[in-house]
Amino acid sequence: MIFKSLIPPALKCLFFLLAGLSMLTVQAQIMPPNVQTRVLVVKIASEIDPRTNRYTELALEEATDWNADIIILELDTYGGLVTDADEIRTRLLEYEIPIWTFINKDAASAGALIAIATDSIYMAPGASIGAATVVQQTGEAAPDKYQSYMRSIMRSTAEANGRDPRIAEAMVDENLEIEGVSKQGEVVTFSTSEAIKWGFAEAQVRSIEEILERNGVTDYEIKTFELSTTEKIVSIFINPFISGILILIIIGGLYFELQTPGIGFPLLAAVIALVLYLVPYYLNGLADHWEIILFFVGIALIAAEIFVIPGFGIAGISGFILTLGSLILIMIGNDWFDFEFVAVSQVFKALLTATAGMLGGVVLIVFGGIRFAESKAFNRVALQDTQDRKKGYTSSFREQSLIGLTGVSYTVLRPSGKVMIADNIYDAYTRGEYIAQGEQIVVTEDTGSTLKVRKAI
Repeated sequence: MIFKSLIPPALKCLFFLLAGLSMLTVQAQIMPPNVQTRVLVVKIASEIDPRTNRYTELALEEATDWNADIIILELDTYGGLVTDADEIRTRLLEYEIPIWTFINKDAASAGALIAIATDSIYMAPGASIGAATVVQQTGEAAPDKYQSYMRSIMRSTAEANGRDPRIAEAMVDENLEIEGVSKQGEVVTFSTSEAIKWGFAEAQVRSIEEILERNGVTDYEIKTFELSTTEKIVSIFINPFISGILILIIIGGLYFELQTPGIGFPLLAAVIALVLYLVPYYLNGLADHWEIILFFVGIALIAAEIFVIPGFGIAGISGFILTLGSLILIMIGNDWFDFEFVAVSQVFKALLTATAGMLGGVVLIVFGGIRFAESKAFNRVALQDTQDRKKGYTSSFREQSLIGLTGVSYTVLRPSGKVMIADNIYDAYTRGEYIAQGEQIVVTEDTGSTLKVRKAI
């Protein structure tokens, strides 16, 4: 007590002042003043497909990395693939921070499912939501198994976010009649005012800023999510037209490399095209490991047919089927040959793309081969000058020409190999014609060290 009484009052005041300033400094370090609310805007204005699926996945990753406080999904879509929409809605339901939807114009079919999966829905004047019946490429309703699955996920998604599950189901099922909402034979499609009335939208707004204002968010930073340049390039190669061109290059490149081994350029083009084909589909979750393995098994069987097994038999046919089949399977979202939720139109589109690429490869082989043989690139690697005897070149010591003589193919000619004429074996080649071992041949040219032959008629 005596010690306390000896401390001057001014010193006591200074002590308490310093302690207070220290506590304020610590608090300021823990809670920085004037922190803005971070709002990430994710725009979906296209068909729901694997590209959109990956786009939303990357957007949520960006939201996590940026420490976003709110995500606003700006929707204007007529729908798309149910499988991709289901993956998107699952991702949205499981994400921790608030996700709001701004329906700028339309949220139909798969778009309605995605909107219902978010915490709050706001709609622009003249916007609509609903009409979630699954349809085929022709516009006709898909089989009931697709409708049943869509009804189920619409119902469960609405329940998860406190919306009427029967109304959500009626957006799919035209036979479900709800008093005051829908009549039998009509699926539910809400306008903005109807969606607000029945609890499927919070309010009518004209902008994202108005949504934030309605929720009391005044100090904020808005960032619009955009794909990186790499991801934009990846999404381009998912296009079926581009996929068909890549298949054409793969087939054509492999053929030219086998016909003119050692040049390298055709093989390089085929490898690059294969990478550009497989990687985008793999990143978008379509190309599975077993499908890629099937492709390489098919290529291996074709190579075995060409280099090891004479003729064109089981290995070659099996290899072709596996190669074409894997390219088709990579483009559609099957699960180990389970096509339950794969529309017939998707299978048809994939089949058409792969077939067109294969046929294009054949055309490239037939017509491109002629142009390639006449190109400057081919001239740089191929001998163009005739090494005439008169100029001192000697490559054949045969005193008599063998033109017109017949014999048999001693080995397979693809197009080069060996032939036997009068018990003598000679190096020979064809003009590109395949000749199996043991077939009758006739010599058409006898210049240089090899003979040019064809099948005997």
